[in-house]
Amino acid sequence: MMLSFGNFTKVGAQGSLAIGNNKLTFQEHVIFKGWKNCVKLSNGSVELIVTTDVGPRIIRFGFVDGPNIFYVSPTDKGKTGGTDWHLYGGHRFWHSPEVAPRTYSPDNSPVNYTWDGTTLKLIQDVEPLTSIVKEIEITLKADKDEVKVMHRMINKSCWNVELAPWSISACAAGGRAIVPQEPYIDPADYLLPIRPIVLWAYTKMTDPRYTWGDKYIQAKQDSLIKSETKIGVLNKQKWVAFYLNKTLFVKTFGYDPNALYPDYGCNNEIYINGDFLEVESLGPLSKILPQGIIEHTEYWSLHKVLLQEEDDSIEKNVLPLVKWNK
Repeated sequence: MMLSFGNFTKVGAQGSLAIGNNKLTFQEHVIFKGWKNCVKLSNGSVELIVTTDVGPRIIRFGFVDGPNIFYVSPTDKGKTGGTDWHLYGGHRFWHSPEVAPRTYSPDNSPVNYTWDGTTLKLIQDVEPLTSIVKEIEITLKADKDEVKVMHRMINKSCWNVELAPWSISACAAGGRAIVPQEPYIDPADYLLPIRPIVLWAYTKMTDPRYTWGDKYIQAKQDSLIKSETKIGVLNKQKWVAFYLNKTLFVKTFGYDPNALYPDYGCNNEIYINGDFLEVESLGPLSKILPQGIIEHTEYWSLHKVLLQEEDDSIEKNVLPLVKWNK
């Protein structure tokens, strides 16, 4: 017998780990949007669902019994196999700089996974086009709505490659991204530029989806505007947020002042089209030796917040939540 729970169906075994009054649960073989072999990880407050038929992908992140903060492609959901790259949706792991066909190496095959009681590890087979292996390690706190998502690339080729790890969260329609600006400094005290803001060839500064504020750049997804747009920044504040329907998704990530980042020096990028908005972070460009490894870590948290668009509302309701990154 199958027991239905909203968008997914329990068909397999589960285990749990109790920490104090909280319980971390691991559930195998969950059907989600047509993928038959997903895995669900929950602490009773928030949950993540990952695909193992394709990927590695985190296809759902949200409060238990709440909406998915991530976008799932209606045309790609449940698909497996083939040689064409599919959007699928959710959170994925790419390598930068973006170029076809290398970046668009399909993730249509099953992934292996391990669970040690606290961390779920997703392991992709070697990509035939790139000889790169991608891994994602997911550690959900039992007592807080916080997740450590560690991305790893392993060079299985016989030569050096130069890449930057690139983590991409495709977020649901109707939300907005919040990118912190660098603090204001009086020109009498500091004369040099403080960071790049990078524009893509298809980006228009007059696009109404952007609000270029003094303290924050805000970028909205509007399903009535079908055109694509993208910006990037060197985000020294090391956080970005996505807000939708009183749910705030915060991710923090690294910044190394001595590193070289791709795309004219970006460690944070926002992409929007008519269906979804992507919140992206990038690690430094690195030369990976044969059998060498690079890693890139994001820290996620989920919050229930009533947030307005004004800077004061963001200062009051978002900044106190940007604290967990180690």
